[in-house]
Amino acid sequence: MTKVAFLGLGAMGSAMVPNLLKAGFAVAVHNRTREKAAPLLHLGATWAESPAQAARGAGFAVTMLSDDSALSGVCRGPEGLLEGLGAGVPHLSMSTVSPLLVEALAEEHRRRGSVLLGSPVFGRPDAAAAARLWICLSGPAEARRRAMPPLQAMGQKVFEFGEDPAAAHLVKLCGNFLLASAVEAMSEAFVLGQKRGIPRASLHELFSSTIFPGPVHQGYGARVAGDAHQPAGFKLSLGLKDVSLALAEARRAEVPMPMASLCANQLLAGLAKGRGEMDLSALVLEAADNAGLGGA
Repeated sequence: MTKVAFLGLGAMGSAMVPNLLKAGFAVAVHNRTREKAAPLLHLGATWAESPAQAARGAGFAVTMLSDDSALSGVCRGPEGLLEGLGAGVPHLSMSTVSPLLVEALAEEHRRRGSVLLGSPVFGRPDAAAAARLWICLSGPAEARRRAMPPLQAMGQKVFEFGEDPAAAHLVKLCGNFLLASAVEAMSEAFVLGQKRGIPRASLHELFSSTIFPGPVHQGYGARVAGDAHQPAGFKLSLGLKDVSLALAEARRAEVPMPMASLCANQLLAGLAKGRGEMDLSALVLEAADNAGLGGA
Protein backbone atom coordinates (compact mmCIF):
# COMPACT_ATOMS: atom_id res chain seq x y z
CA MET A 1 0.00 0.00 0.00
CA THR A 2 1.17 3.53 -0.75
CA LYS A 3 1.71 5.49 2.44
CA VAL A 4 0.16 8.95 2.89
CA ALA A 5 1.34 11.27 5.65
CA PHE A 6 -1.67 13.32 6.79
CA LEU A 7 -1.05 16.33 8.99
CA GLY A 8 -3.94 18.23 10.58
CA LEU A 9 -6.97 16.53 12.10
CA GLY A 10 -9.50 19.31 12.50
CA ALA A 11 -13.06 18.98 11.24
CA MET A 12 -11.90 18.73 7.62
CA GLY A 13 -8.85 16.52 8.05
CA SER A 14 -10.67 14.06 10.30
CA ALA A 15 -13.36 13.71 7.61
CA MET A 16 -10.86 13.23 4.77
CA VAL A 17 -8.60 10.53 6.25
CA PRO A 18 -11.27 7.76 6.25
CA ASN A 19 -11.69 8.14 2.49
CA LEU A 20 -7.96 7.60 1.95
CA LEU A 21 -8.15 4.48 4.12
CA LYS A 22 -11.17 3.21 2.17
CA ALA A 23 -9.23 3.72 -1.07
CA GLY A 24 -6.46 1.43 0.18
CA PHE A 25 -3.82 3.94 1.27
CA ALA A 26 -1.80 3.40 4.43
CA VAL A 27 -2.22 6.65 6.35
CA ALA A 28 0.14 7.95 9.03
CA VAL A 29 -1.43 10.87 10.93
CA HIS A 30 -0.05 13.61 13.12
CA ASN A 31 -1.83 16.41 14.93
CA ARG A 32 -0.94 18.92 17.61
CA THR A 33 -3.29 17.07 19.97
CA ARG A 34 -3.18 13.29 19.74
CA GLU A 35 -6.73 12.86 21.08
CA LYS A 36 -8.22 13.85 17.73
CA ALA A 37 -6.47 10.91 16.09
CA ALA A 38 -8.16 8.23 18.23
CA PRO A 39 -11.17 7.56 15.93
CA LEU A 40 -8.88 7.37 12.90
CA LEU A 41 -6.52 4.93 14.61
CA HIS A 42 -9.50 2.63 15.17
CA LEU A 43 -10.13 2.78 11.41
CA GLY A 44 -6.58 1.70 10.61
CA ALA A 45 -4.50 4.88 10.52
CA THR A 46 -1.17 4.90 12.38
CA TRP A 47 0.10 7.60 14.71
CA ALA A 48 3.33 9.51 14.02
CA GLU A 49 5.08 11.44 16.77
CA SER A 50 6.15 14.23 14.41
CA PRO A 51 5.51 15.51 10.88
CA ALA A 52 8.93 14.20 9.85
CA GLN A 53 8.15 10.72 11.17
CA ALA A 54 4.82 10.69 9.33
CA ALA A 55 6.55 11.65 6.08
CA ARG A 56 9.34 9.06 6.17
CA GLY A 57 8.61 6.40 3.58
CA ALA A 58 5.47 8.18 2.37
CA GLY A 59 4.52 8.42 -1.29
CA PHE A 60 2.46 11.55 -0.59
CA ALA A 61 2.02 14.07 2.22
CA VAL A 62 -1.18 16.02 2.88
CA THR A 63 -1.54 19.11 5.06
CA MET A 64 -4.98 20.36 6.13
CA LEU A 65 -4.29 23.10 8.66
CA SER A 66 -6.00 26.26 9.86
CA ASP A 67 -3.62 29.03 8.78
CA ASP A 68 -0.17 30.12 7.61
CA SER A 69 1.40 29.79 11.04
CA ALA A 70 0.24 26.19 11.43
CA LEU A 71 1.44 25.20 7.96
CA SER A 72 4.81 26.86 8.44
CA GLY A 73 5.26 25.18 11.82
CA VAL A 74 4.43 21.72 10.45
CA CYS A 75 6.73 22.05 7.44
CA ARG A 76 9.78 23.64 9.01
CA GLY A 77 12.10 22.79 11.86
CA PRO A 78 14.16 19.72 12.81
CA GLU A 79 11.10 17.41 13.00
CA GLY A 80 9.12 19.19 10.27
CA LEU A 81 7.57 17.67 7.20
CA LEU A 82 10.40 18.85 4.95
CA GLU A 83 12.91 16.82 6.99
CA GLY A 84 11.05 13.57 6.38
CA LEU A 85 9.90 13.82 2.75
CA GLY A 86 11.79 11.74 0.24
CA ALA A 87 13.08 12.95 -3.12
CA GLY A 88 10.31 13.74 -5.57
CA VAL A 89 7.51 13.10 -3.06
CA PRO A 90 4.52 15.44 -3.58
CA HIS A 91 3.24 17.48 -0.66
CA LEU A 92 -0.45 18.29 -1.23
CA SER A 93 -1.10 21.63 0.44
CA MET A 94 -4.88 21.46 0.96
CA SER A 95 -5.24 24.24 3.53
CA THR A 96 -6.47 27.77 2.77
CA VAL A 97 -3.27 29.77 3.16
CA SER A 98 -1.50 32.71 1.58
CA PRO A 99 0.05 32.33 -1.88
CA LEU A 100 3.07 34.20 -0.49
CA LEU A 101 3.77 31.41 2.00
CA VAL A 102 3.17 28.76 -0.67
CA GLU A 103 5.72 30.44 -2.95
CA ALA A 104 8.33 30.32 -0.17
CA LEU A 105 7.56 26.70 0.76
CA ALA A 106 7.61 25.61 -2.88
CA GLU A 107 11.17 26.94 -3.18
CA GLU A 108 12.19 25.13 0.03
CA HIS A 109 10.75 21.90 -1.38
CA ARG A 110 12.69 22.36 -4.61
CA ARG A 111 15.95 22.83 -2.74
CA ARG A 112 15.35 19.61 -0.79
CA GLY A 113 14.21 17.57 -3.80
CA SER A 114 10.52 17.21 -2.87
CA VAL A 115 7.65 19.01 -4.60
CA LEU A 116 4.79 21.18 -3.36
CA LEU A 117 1.38 21.05 -5.02
CA GLY A 118 -1.23 23.67 -4.26
CA SER A 119 -4.43 21.66 -3.72
CA PRO A 120 -6.93 23.59 -1.57
CA VAL A 121 -10.54 22.45 -1.49
CA PHE A 122 -14.08 23.75 -1.61
CA GLY A 123 -16.59 21.99 0.62
CA ARG A 124 -17.60 21.75 4.24
CA PRO A 125 -16.84 18.78 6.56
CA ASP A 126 -19.94 16.89 5.40
CA ALA A 127 -18.71 17.10 1.81
CA ALA A 128 -15.25 15.97 2.95
CA ALA A 129 -16.75 12.94 4.69
CA ALA A 130 -18.66 12.01 1.53
CA ALA A 131 -15.55 12.47 -0.69
CA ARG A 132 -17.44 15.25 -2.51
CA LEU A 133 -14.84 18.01 -2.26
CA TRP A 134 -13.96 20.16 -5.25
CA ILE A 135 -10.18 20.35 -5.40
CA CYS A 136 -8.03 23.06 -7.01
CA LEU A 137 -4.62 21.82 -8.15
CA SER A 138 -1.47 23.51 -9.40
CA GLY A 139 2.23 22.70 -9.55
CA PRO A 140 4.65 20.67 -11.69
CA ALA A 141 2.75 18.61 -14.26
CA GLU A 142 4.29 15.21 -13.47
CA ALA A 143 3.61 15.60 -9.74
CA ARG A 144 0.02 16.61 -10.52
CA ARG A 145 -0.42 13.45 -12.56
CA ARG A 146 0.99 11.27 -9.78
CA ALA A 147 -1.20 12.93 -7.15
CA MET A 148 -4.50 12.11 -8.85
CA PRO A 149 -5.21 8.82 -6.98
CA PRO A 150 -5.25 10.31 -3.44
CA LEU A 151 -7.00 13.46 -4.67
CA GLN A 152 -9.71 11.44 -6.39
CA ALA A 153 -10.18 9.43 -3.19
CA MET A 154 -11.01 12.65 -1.33
CA GLY A 155 -12.94 14.69 -3.90
CA GLN A 156 -15.51 14.58 -6.66
CA LYS A 157 -13.55 16.67 -9.19
CA VAL A 158 -10.10 18.17 -9.61
CA PHE A 159 -9.64 21.52 -11.38
CA GLU A 160 -6.10 22.25 -12.61
CA PHE A 161 -4.48 25.70 -12.74
CA GLY A 162 -1.01 25.24 -14.21
CA GLU A 163 2.56 24.95 -12.99
CA ASP A 164 2.69 27.53 -10.18
CA PRO A 165 1.84 25.89 -6.81
CA ALA A 166 0.54 29.23 -5.50
CA ALA A 167 -2.04 29.58 -8.28
CA ALA A 168 -4.51 27.10 -6.77
CA HIS A 169 -4.30 28.91 -3.45
CA LEU A 170 -5.12 32.23 -5.13
CA VAL A 171 -8.13 30.55 -6.76
CA LYS A 172 -9.24 29.34 -3.33
CA LEU A 173 -9.03 32.87 -1.90
CA CYS A 174 -11.06 34.21 -4.82
CA GLY A 175 -13.70 31.57 -4.12
CA ASN A 176 -13.88 32.27 -0.39
CA PHE A 177 -14.21 35.99 -1.10
CA LEU A 178 -17.16 35.19 -3.38
CA LEU A 179 -18.63 33.00 -0.63
CA ALA A 180 -18.34 35.72 2.02
CA SER A 181 -19.80 38.27 -0.39
CA ALA A 182 -22.79 36.03 -1.08
CA VAL A 183 -23.47 35.49 2.63
CA GLU A 184 -23.16 39.23 3.31
CA ALA A 185 -25.52 40.04 0.43
CA MET A 186 -28.08 37.48 1.63
CA SER A 187 -27.78 38.84 5.16
CA GLU A 188 -28.51 42.40 4.07
CA ALA A 189 -31.38 41.40 1.75
CA PHE A 190 -33.03 39.07 4.26
CA VAL A 191 -32.83 41.68 7.03
CA LEU A 192 -34.35 44.31 4.74
CA GLY A 193 -37.28 42.00 4.09
CA GLN A 194 -37.53 41.06 7.76
CA LYS A 195 -37.77 44.69 8.86
CA ARG A 196 -40.70 45.21 6.48
CA GLY A 197 -42.50 42.12 7.71
CA ILE A 198 -41.33 39.51 5.18
CA PRO A 199 -39.93 36.39 6.88
CA ARG A 200 -36.34 35.52 6.06
CA ALA A 201 -37.45 31.95 5.34
CA SER A 202 -39.84 33.13 2.64
CA LEU A 203 -37.10 35.08 0.89
CA HIS A 204 -34.76 32.11 1.11
CA GLU A 205 -37.36 29.74 -0.32
CA LEU A 206 -37.92 32.01 -3.33
CA PHE A 207 -34.35 32.95 -4.17
CA SER A 208 -32.69 29.58 -3.52
CA SER A 209 -35.16 27.79 -5.76
CA THR A 210 -35.27 30.33 -8.61
CA ILE A 211 -32.59 32.90 -9.46
CA PHE A 212 -29.93 31.63 -7.00
CA PRO A 213 -30.31 27.82 -6.94
CA GLY A 214 -26.69 26.98 -6.14
CA PRO A 215 -25.29 25.28 -3.03
CA VAL A 216 -24.09 28.51 -1.39
CA HIS A 217 -27.48 30.23 -1.55
CA GLN A 218 -29.29 27.03 -0.60
CA GLY A 219 -27.01 25.90 2.22
CA TYR A 220 -25.76 29.14 3.72
CA GLY A 221 -29.06 30.81 2.89
CA ALA A 222 -30.89 28.32 5.10
CA ARG A 223 -28.53 29.12 7.97
CA VAL A 224 -28.92 32.87 7.43
CA ALA A 225 -32.71 32.54 7.29
CA GLY A 226 -32.92 30.33 10.35
CA ASP A 227 -30.17 31.82 12.54
CA ALA A 228 -28.51 28.39 12.54
CA HIS A 229 -24.98 29.54 13.31
CA GLN A 230 -23.81 26.69 15.55
CA PRO A 231 -22.20 24.25 15.20
CA ALA A 232 -20.08 26.03 12.63
CA GLY A 233 -19.27 24.34 9.35
CA PHE A 234 -16.98 27.25 8.42
CA LYS A 235 -16.12 29.56 11.30
CA LEU A 236 -16.60 33.30 10.96
CA SER A 237 -13.03 33.81 12.22
CA LEU A 238 -11.71 31.70 9.33
CA GLY A 239 -13.82 33.73 6.91
CA LEU A 240 -12.10 36.88 8.16
CA LYS A 241 -8.71 35.20 7.76
CA ASP A 242 -9.45 34.21 4.16
CA VAL A 243 -10.90 37.57 3.07
CA SER A 244 -7.90 39.29 4.67
CA LEU A 245 -5.57 37.03 2.68
CA ALA A 246 -7.47 37.91 -0.50
CA LEU A 247 -7.03 41.61 0.27
CA ALA A 248 -3.30 41.10 0.82
CA GLU A 249 -3.03 39.46 -2.61
CA ALA A 250 -5.08 42.28 -4.10
CA ARG A 251 -2.58 44.79 -2.73
CA ARG A 252 0.32 42.77 -4.17
CA ALA A 253 -1.39 42.73 -7.58
CA GLU A 254 -2.64 46.35 -7.34
CA VAL A 255 -6.26 45.25 -7.73
CA PRO A 256 -8.84 47.29 -5.79
CA MET A 257 -11.44 45.07 -4.07
CA PRO A 258 -13.90 47.40 -2.30
CA MET A 259 -16.43 44.64 -1.64
CA ALA A 260 -13.76 42.51 0.01
CA SER A 261 -12.92 45.44 2.29
CA LEU A 262 -16.59 45.73 3.27
CA CYS A 263 -16.82 42.00 4.01
CA ALA A 264 -13.64 42.14 6.09
CA ASN A 265 -15.07 44.97 8.18
CA GLN A 266 -18.35 43.11 8.76
CA LEU A 267 -16.46 39.95 9.71
CA LEU A 268 -14.19 41.92 12.03
CA ALA A 269 -17.24 43.45 13.72
CA GLY A 270 -18.64 39.98 14.29
CA LEU A 271 -15.32 38.82 15.73
CA ALA A 272 -15.26 41.82 18.09
CA LYS A 273 -18.72 40.82 19.36
CA GLY A 274 -17.59 37.31 20.25
CA ARG A 275 -18.99 35.55 17.16
CA GLY A 276 -15.72 34.16 15.81
CA GLU A 277 -16.60 30.53 16.62
CA MET A 278 -20.00 30.83 14.95
CA ASP A 279 -20.64 29.88 11.34
CA LEU A 280 -19.98 32.39 8.57
CA SER A 281 -23.77 32.76 8.36
CA ALA A 282 -23.57 34.79 11.59
CA LEU A 283 -22.86 37.77 9.33
CA VAL A 284 -26.64 38.19 9.40
CA LEU A 285 -26.42 39.11 13.09
CA GLU A 286 -24.29 42.10 12.16
CA ALA A 287 -26.80 43.14 9.49
CA ALA A 288 -29.62 42.79 12.02
CA ASP A 289 -27.69 44.82 14.61
CA ASN A 290 -27.13 47.58 12.06
CA ALA A 291 -30.85 47.59 11.22
CA GLY A 292 -31.84 48.01 14.87
CA LEU A 293 -33.19 44.49 15.19
CA GLY A 294 -30.78 43.48 17.91
CA GLY A 295 -29.69 40.30 16.16
CA ALA A 296 -33.25 39.03 15.96
